[in-house]
Amino acid sequence: MQATDSYTDELADLDKLAAELRTRGLQANLRTPHGRLPYLQVTNPHASILTEKVYAQAGAYWYSWAQKIADTDQPAETARTLARVLAATSAAEPTPTRPDPGEQPT
Repeated sequence: MQATDSYTDELADLDKLAAELRTRGLQANLRTPHGRLPYLQVTNPHASILTEKVYAQAGAYWYSWAQKIADTDQPAETARTLARVLAATSAAEPTPTRPDPGEQPT
């Protein structure tokens, strides 16, 4: 019975985070693979290569490589962190370049 309560809590924590992420313009899809931990698939809709799996375990949100993001009582802070991590840089921003060592300044 305890495992069911824990699973239900994890789903509720992921749902809270998903709502926060959506207000920041990110896609957040709850995944519940059979026999595995539930997670959120979080994606920047403007750059779909920018994606993360986020888990809720032991009262915390976690990246897929087991690095803690924040406690589950901080879904807004977690969403801010993920929005920053998954932000696309503007194509209009110039990319710094190094001058070619053989090129003469003009």
